[in-house]
Amino acid sequence: MRLAQLSEESGTSPASIKFYLRTGLLQPGVAINPTRADYGDGHVRRLRLIHGLRSTVGLGLEDVRRIVEASAGVETSRSRRLALLATVQSVVLRLDGDADAASPAGDALVQALAWPDEGSEARSAVNRHLAVMDAAGVGVGADVLEAYGRAADAIAAAQLAATDLRDTVEDFILTAAIGMHLHNQLILKIVALAQASQSIRRYGTGTAPDATGPGRP
Repeated sequence: MRLAQLSEESGTSPASIKFYLRTGLLQPGVAINPTRADYGDGHVRRLRLIHGLRSTVGLGLEDVRRIVEASAGVETSRSRRLALLATVQSVVLRLDGDADAASPAGDALVQALAWPDEGSEARSAVNRHLAVMDAAGVGVGADVLEAYGRAADAIAAAQLAATDLRDTVEDFILTAAIGMHLHNQLILKIVALAQASQSIRRYGTGTAPDATGPGRP
């Protein structure tokens, strides 16, 4: 397909396509003559990926580039897929820290849930956050932390199962990134709803609901 058709298929303006070609985010098409090239489905998928990462997840161009560069060789290597997911997580959730961090509470959580005892940006981010909470005088007990961990483990398993169903690298990345971005926001809002509901039960004024009222058999 020509550039105009690529623009129509991907929903990306010709000017943006030319910019992505110049900056290397989009691979060149097959040259037909010095001024024209032919593009394929891979170019459409890449443009839709860039658009999704920028408009839905809200990433900047350099963050998109980090993810795109990490996707090289993913089709043929499980270790590359692991590294790609780590990069997506680091970029989308802003996990980058100044240094690795350790915490007895974090180590205990990893052991209690039989998670792989390996370092990661996510593990360091949890440990740094636990240290901040301890310093603020609102540290989390081991039982509460383990309850959070078990709930998070089930959520992460469901998210990764959905990601693994994707056929192409671009869909794999986009599903993972959107899942981390929007699903994690949904989880926070569900927790907020639960907190509001618990607060109403504890502190709400007025008479208690009748046993035969709404929600009762």
